Amino acid sequence: MTDFAKIIADINNAVNSFVWGVPALVLLIGTGVLMTVLTKFFQFTRFGHMWKTTIGALFKNKHITKSTDKQSISQFQALCTALSATIGTGNIAGVAYAITMGGPGSIFWMWIAAIVGMMTNYSENVLGIYFRRRNEKGEWSGGAMYYLRDGVGSMKYGKAAGPVLAVLFSVFATFASFGIGNMGQFVSISESITTLVPSVPSGTLALIVGAVVLVFAALVIIGGLKRIATTNERIVPFMALFYILGSIIIIIMNYRNILPAFGAIFAGAFNFKAAAGGVGGAVIAQAMTWGFKRGVFSNEAGLGSSVMVHSASNVKEPVVQGLWGIFEVFADTILVCTCTALVILTSGVVDMTSGASVSGVTKLGLATEAFTKAFGPFGGIFIAVAVCLFAFTTILGWSYYGTKSWEYLFGTKSTIIYKVLFLAMIMVSATIDASLAIDISDTMNGLMAIPNLIGVISLSWLVVKITKNYTDRKITGKNPHITPMYSHFDDIQKEMEKRKDQ
Repeated sequence: MTDFAKIIADINNAVNSFVWGVPALVLLIGTGVLMTVLTKFFQFTRFGHMWKTTIGALFKNKHITKSTDKQSISQFQALCTALSATIGTGNIAGVAYAITMGGPGSIFWMWIAAIVGMMTNYSENVLGIYFRRRNEKGEWSGGAMYYLRDGVGSMKYGKAAGPVLAVLFSVFATFASFGIGNMGQFVSISESITTLVPSVPSGTLALIVGAVVLVFAALVIIGGLKRIATTNERIVPFMALFYILGSIIIIIMNYRNILPAFGAIFAGAFNFKAAAGGVGGAVIAQAMTWGFKRGVFSNEAGLGSSVMVHSASNVKEPVVQGLWGIFEVFADTILVCTCTALVILTSGVVDMTSGASVSGVTKLGLATEAFTKAFGPFGGIFIAVAVCLFAFTTILGWSYYGTKSWEYLFGTKSTIIYKVLFLAMIMVSATIDASLAIDISDTMNGLMAIPNLIGVISLSWLVVKITKNYTDRKITGKNPHITPMYSHFDDIQKEMEKRKDQ
């Protein structure tokens, strides 16, 4: 590494340690707690309504799976595209790393991060739909940049700050898309395939894999959101069920260790033995930190990323898309991440008390070891396939996030430039050591949360108002004839009022 590159790396590491450090995690988790309290524990009290309105209505309501508006996607497609970006290698390697670094107790705190994160994601989506606009092509454009500009920017003390925060968020998101959403995912694909085919030189194999990924990604990404959403609608449910089913099989095979695994998770979360020995605070803090980190990093609640695709949904009720946001976090963390955790804990590849790897391997290697122990050589293939599917769909999802961020900064017509640059980064990743670029984008990924959370907290009163409006009309029937709160803008409000669906 050159002296200049080392300086950049040192600066990035310092910023990264703050961005993903304890103060930032407190802000992320704290926002979720705030929205949970302000909405009167909406994710608990209305969980049944959420389920009935989203997945429960999947085969009953055609508006969920199909969009009559050629410029928008269906609610289910929005969910699948959001999940394509959140369900990634972090759900496998990240969970394994959390266990080895923070112990089994980190999984409990990962659940807590998800539970409160549901309301952060809910709030982002409600605001995303409420402040979305149509671009020059008639497509929906929404996200943190819009509720920062038009929401915070319309407030008495936010006129100057709102537009600036919107630009900062878009810049951070654009840079993050190139690294975390592209280069990092390609590296995971390349490494998983290299492990399976050790006979081919890694450099040569990386180029071959890069060319293949580039072709398939280009066929989808150049086609725009409709093609991205259609592709993810077909892949994401399959890949999630494929991984969950494989995990459940292993957990059942190790059924004797299921109760001890849960015991280790709850004991580790509060570390009673360590507390008795006088070192409980530090140990519990470590479990909390790693659990919160992996929870936030996995489901991205608070980062403001997935709201960009949720805002492209054909839905007219902001709260309904918010409900899909709750389900998104539930599926990503409570389902997929928990499957990984239980596979690792029940397979005997880690010490049940400390979480230390028995063989010394960590991250993806630890998960692979657990699956191989159960499935033999097929376990390695299973993980490789899962990683490739998870990473490829993440590339597709993040390409859209980057496109919308670029669009906000440079206009709709220039987005083709972004797409070409984004695709080119795949081959760049195949030819150079992209570790520094990935590390920098990881920092940008975390920086996205700061302006986004300022927006969510500043407009929390509006989220509560929209939620009450919907609840009174649709759930309790307390005031069914009040005017619905569909949009901040009169023209869109009138457009939505003419529609008969939700």
